[in-house]
Amino acid sequence: MNQDIASLLALQADDAEIRKFHNRLAALEPKVLDLDRQRQVSADALARARHALESEERKQRELQTRVTEHRQLHERNLAQLDQVRKMREATAAMAQVEQARRVLADEEGVLAQMGRRVADLRQAVDTQQAALVALEEEQAGRRAELAAERAKIEEELKGARATREAKAASVPRPLLAKYERIAQRRRSDAVFPLRGPSCGNCDTAIPLQRRSEMAARGSVELCEACGVLLYASE
Repeated sequence: MNQDIASLLALQADDAEIRKFHNRLAALEPKVLDLDRQRQVSADALARARHALESEERKQRELQTRVTEHRQLHERNLAQLDQVRKMREATAAMAQVEQARRVLADEEGVLAQMGRRVADLRQAVDTQQAALVALEEEQAGRRAELAAERAKIEEELKGARATREAKAASVPRPLLAKYERIAQRRRSDAVFPLRGPSCGNCDTAIPLQRRSEMAARGSVELCEACGVLLYASE
């Protein structure tokens, strides 16, 4: 077999191995993404719980401010009632006191309910936080395994690329450029032997004269039908 063809086939074999390494790396991605998705679901649940708590606490502070203001108003109304001497004024003052008392009682009731909701929401935040921590601890081992596997594959890939580059140096530059262009486009083998009178890839018949020249000169020709490189095997 022509030395250029032998070098080209050796290079193609290395490229096939490199593709296997890439496929192994690609196979790790869904596993990592699934772990990320699980963590994101838990993190989103924690974020929603925190948001709900912050919103309720803000409402609680606002209501607490109003309750304080109404309590002070109620106390002022009571003080004014003590100073009233006329019946008509006393009746009006008493009405104000009663109205303020009802408003204050309603708001204090709502504030108490809100306090219970805040307590429940804080518990929900704690629960979601604990769930996220537990999930991260559970995933830590698996993530470490995947990271170690990735590092191993990448190290093997680095060695395969170095071997490939060394072999590429023995292929004539014009032939190498043509091969790499086709291999990159196809993302698979780019060099095939003739299979009888036909292309070894697409079975398109090759003219006899071209086949004879390929066999006689050991040349590498382009299949006009599928675009791969062809050579005449011995």
